Amino acid sequence: MIEADRELSTMVQDIWDKDVNRLKPGTDYRISLQGKAGPVNADMNDEMSDDNDGAGYPLFSFVDERIFKKESFLAFISLLDNYESDTGEPEIVTPEEEAENHKFLDCMLRTPTMKIAHKYLVEKQLSPEGLPEFKMQLYRIWFELYARRGASKPDSSGFEHVFVGETRGGRTVIGFHNWIQLYLQEKLGHIDYKGYSVNANSPQPDENKHILALQFSWKNGIKPKGSIFVGVSPEFEFALYTLCFLVSPNERVKVFFSIYEVDIVCHHYNQKHIGTTYPVLVKYQNEPKKQ
Repeated sequence: MIEADRELSTMVQDIWDKDVNRLKPGTDYRISLQGKAGPVNADMNDEMSDDNDGAGYPLFSFVDERIFKKESFLAFISLLDNYESDTGEPEIVTPEEEAENHKFLDCMLRTPTMKIAHKYLVEKQLSPEGLPEFKMQLYRIWFELYARRGASKPDSSGFEHVFVGETRGGRTVIGFHNWIQLYLQEKLGHIDYKGYSVNANSPQPDENKHILALQFSWKNGIKPKGSIFVGVSPEFEFALYTLCFLVSPNERVKVFFSIYEVDIVCHHYNQKHIGTTYPVLVKYQNEPKKQ
């Protein structure tokens, strides 16, 4: 492993250890993996048949929603209804929505995970030391609007794409890599979980692990294969993805933490904004022995 990955892995492990709001699988939430999702027609013009659906029930069978009353979860959830999902539809940010964006960032900056990330980024001269300046950097990376391919006006942002999800052409779901949004949309009946995704080189998914590759439909579109952290806090993902975006010029960086070896895919959009970011589980490392 190259030194940069080793150093970044140390930071990610520290962030993982400080994620005090992470949920415990089997206790705070339960998921039902069911079967493997089937292949999706490449042209997306045909409806998926029942043969493709490896799951007859929702992914989430239980979530202790008391966690959603915590400050960071409340601030995160308040942003999920601020966007037009269709790419090509210009985004209009109201004063109320802008205030919610700032409230969310203020909340993130108070968390232990973001404090660790900020300290490291300052040491690497990648972020300003002052909190107001760092907050402006975060706003530009995550919330400043930009025009996606084929759009004439700003229609997307890093936050919308990664955490909320978008639709392209009414048939394809892009982005959408957050378990809270997935759970809430599934609860509303807008998500149809199709099963887990696995290939010859990926480890078998586990209902008690925090990373899952899956397939689902949303708003008449299909996400052929997505990958998400499950049960982690908003501040963990926000700190991790910000770190990977600013530290690595590459679009894929390998990190080791807890029992996971993970590739973090992080696309840079115009070198200023996050395009899409998500975890890809490479393998499970040796699990620590229970005391």
